[in-house]
Amino acid sequence: MAIAVRTAQTTWQGGLARGNGEIASTTGAFDPLPVTWASRTERADGKTSPEELAAAAHSSCFAMALGLRIGEHGFEPDRLNVEASVTLDEVEGVPTIVTSALTVRAVVPDMTDEQFDKALDEAANLCPVSRLFAGAKVTVDGSLDAG
Repeated sequence: MAIAVRTAQTTWQGGLARGNGEIASTTGAFDPLPVTWASRTERADGKTSPEELAAAAHSSCFAMALGLRIGEHGFEPDRLNVEASVTLDEVEGVPTIVTSALTVRAVVPDMTDEQFDKALDEAANLCPVSRLFAGAKVTVDGSLDAG
């Protein structure tokens, strides 16, 4: 049995270049989000893109995985700031998500850099969204900040 199933729905009108759509959450966690090809490849103009949503999924998933691993090592993070930057590029003539670069800044009292680096590595192997991106290059750059 699955741990969880979550669903989102996109309603699209028109062709790719001039069309537009809305992404809706079935949980009500967010209001419908507007999406267009132009917001994906040119200027966002207050609209989202699949890559931005993938980045949101990756950053939140990694933050949870890292919080778990840090806790398993006996520490409690004051703050984990995880930024994901997802890149869409052309591969063999087809738009493809090629990278997801994670930047992590954390405040974890009494944790050493070595302990933090170990937790980062463990979280990278644990995060389900990182595994989803297995065909893309996923990088993690992390540092501990002073409280």
